[in-house]
Amino acid sequence: MRVYNSKEWFTATVFFHRTDTFRKLLPFLLLMALYAWGIAYWELEYLKLSEKSWIKNITIVHSLLGFVLSLLLVFRTNTAYDRWWEARKQWGTLTNISRTLAYKLNSFIDSDDKVSRSFYRKAIPLYAETLFNFLRSDYTKFMLDEKEHPELADLDDKKHGPNQLASLIFRKTNSLYKNEQISGEQFIILNDELQNLTNVCGACERIKNTPIPLSYSSFIKKFVMAYSITLPIGYVFSMGYFVIAAVPFIFYVLASLELIGESIEEPFGSDADDLPIDKIASNIKKHVHEVLSP
Repeated sequence: MRVYNSKEWFTATVFFHRTDTFRKLLPFLLLMALYAWGIAYWELEYLKLSEKSWIKNITIVHSLLGFVLSLLLVFRTNTAYDRWWEARKQWGTLTNISRTLAYKLNSFIDSDDKVSRSFYRKAIPLYAETLFNFLRSDYTKFMLDEKEHPELADLDDKKHGPNQLASLIFRKTNSLYKNEQISGEQFIILNDELQNLTNVCGACERIKNTPIPLSYSSFIKKFVMAYSITLPIGYVFSMGYFVIAAVPFIFYVLASLELIGESIEEPFGSDADDLPIDKIASNIKKHVHEVLSP
């Protein structure tokens, strides 16, 4: 994730960073410009259509559909951002749970019990690291896929890593209770925190494994393409050869919104716009070690 100054206009407008949609769409923009030039030349020079031709009325359809398309794209980007923000909240919750669990254990466990303190000092941040690796693995990506993936059979992720670690932490906590190293009330308090670890994992899996429905995403792409390639047919009469610049620009705006939605709808990837969950996991490890220091 890139940290930047949102108030800096010059850098944002002049320079093209790695995730800028202009770079991704440049070949398509050139194709759209060439296509618009071909349509303009065909209508103005070859067919020599006049402004009284019925073709110019196609712009009315574009005016009506433009509002519908804008609503679809706004919903698309808002839905994608909600997924991104929900993922950030879940990892913020995991950070708070790890810290809370650490300082509670620091108070409940005797300072002489070096073994237990060392276990939790390693296990709590390891849960965040395991969840981080689990969310970026192919095992998670294809968990709900209808197709079989035999190529994943040899992966080390045959089992649910975060669940295994959560189970290990709970067994250790239950052992402390059975050995009367913590009281029943303290065990109940710790149990609530351990349950929340699994709740965060489940919420992240829900975001990861449930993308935007294919039919909706496919329809928007088709709508944007159909809208853009029919633009020069009617607007040639009012804009002339200026459609060579206007049509690629309109296509750039519409397609960029779709690309932005695609970029942020999967927040656990490694793109510049994705969440820095590796950095968050590193911070959790640092803070837990500070609290449960030997």
